[in-house]
Amino acid sequence: MFKLALRNILRQKIHTLMTLAAVITGVAGIVLAGGWVQDIYVQLGEALIHSQSGHLQVYRQGYFAAGSRSPEKFLINAPDTIRQRIASEAGVEQVMARLNFSGLLNNGKSDLPIIGEGVEPQLETSLGSSVRITAGRQLNDSDTFGILLGKGVAQALQLKPGDPVTLLVNTLDGALNSLDFQVAGIFQSFSNDFDARAVRVPLAAAQELLGTGGVNALVVSLKHTKETDLIAARLKQSLTPSGLEVKTWVELNDFYEKTVELYKGQFGVLQIIILIMVLLSVANSVNMSIFERTGEFGTMMALGNRSDQVLRLILSENLLLGLIGGSLGVITGVLLATVISAIGISMPPPPNADIGYIAHIQIVPSVLLLALGTGFIATILAAILPARHVSHIPVVEALRQNI
Repeated sequence: MFKLALRNILRQKIHTLMTLAAVITGVAGIVLAGGWVQDIYVQLGEALIHSQSGHLQVYRQGYFAAGSRSPEKFLINAPDTIRQRIASEAGVEQVMARLNFSGLLNNGKSDLPIIGEGVEPQLETSLGSSVRITAGRQLNDSDTFGILLGKGVAQALQLKPGDPVTLLVNTLDGALNSLDFQVAGIFQSFSNDFDARAVRVPLAAAQELLGTGGVNALVVSLKHTKETDLIAARLKQSLTPSGLEVKTWVELNDFYEKTVELYKGQFGVLQIIILIMVLLSVANSVNMSIFERTGEFGTMMALGNRSDQVLRLILSENLLLGLIGGSLGVITGVLLATVISAIGISMPPPPNADIGYIAHIQIVPSVLLLALGTGFIATILAAILPARHVSHIPVVEALRQNI
């Protein structure tokens, strides 16, 4: 049956090419669209990881839920011991400490409420590959009282590198404390909201401001993002008994999860649209082919072939067309994805950001299988009704088409 079906599709060159063109176009479209959406997931995730959150963060139990209101109750007072335990895990690249605070930043004329981070400059610079310095330079370990300002903070207070500023905060005991800093640089991260309120100072300076030797969080950078869940599970098992909690970058970035859900919905709709387009295109081609071959099918039934054999023959032809067209579509999609990725797609800044990026087309096995399956299923579905119709035409009426 399949041998005869293959001979038939090779004989019907025009209709075969029309059907294959529709299937290849649809399948390649799904490969490209799915790869583009996957690239958004990857680039957005890496931007969040390497600008703010790291891959994992470790806190005292309860900090994530209530720590912003009472940070002094959730300090990790012996961070070095825990840092060593985390760093000994396979797949961990580096571990850095952060101390979070809020206060007022004064430029000598006016105040601005800010959220601050006490950081270890060298380690943070290594992690923050998605943080862009728009003026000045990054903090380094020799900057005892240097400060890094978010772009929005610098604009609000009209500050530039080299300007003196004063930070006023409440210590953990409730007293007021202030320190003078010098602006080392101005940064721009992935989030405008973060840049509008964020400042970074050396960890030692933040601890002096707050009157503590503890930290709020240990930020973990991994060698491979795909190992996040695996390493998080191992760390939770070893650190939870010590009263610590581990959060992944996905849990820390609610914006990412919502964006992924949005694009999944959009890609699902796009897939349905492409499925319908392929279905209609193939159905049109199949209908034309079957109408022109009605006399051929009538001759087959006159020679003793049953109607179900004619039905199986037509479905076999379209099954082969679906497999061939789907495979060629996947190959075409992969080739186009490779070429487009080599060139790059210049994308505008996403919502809540000012920084554009260069998009690529990811080649994802699951998307390739989805595209192949969509092309194959659409081709089979398009042939069912025409095949049933022609297989039930009376032999005499079918033979009249030969006249």
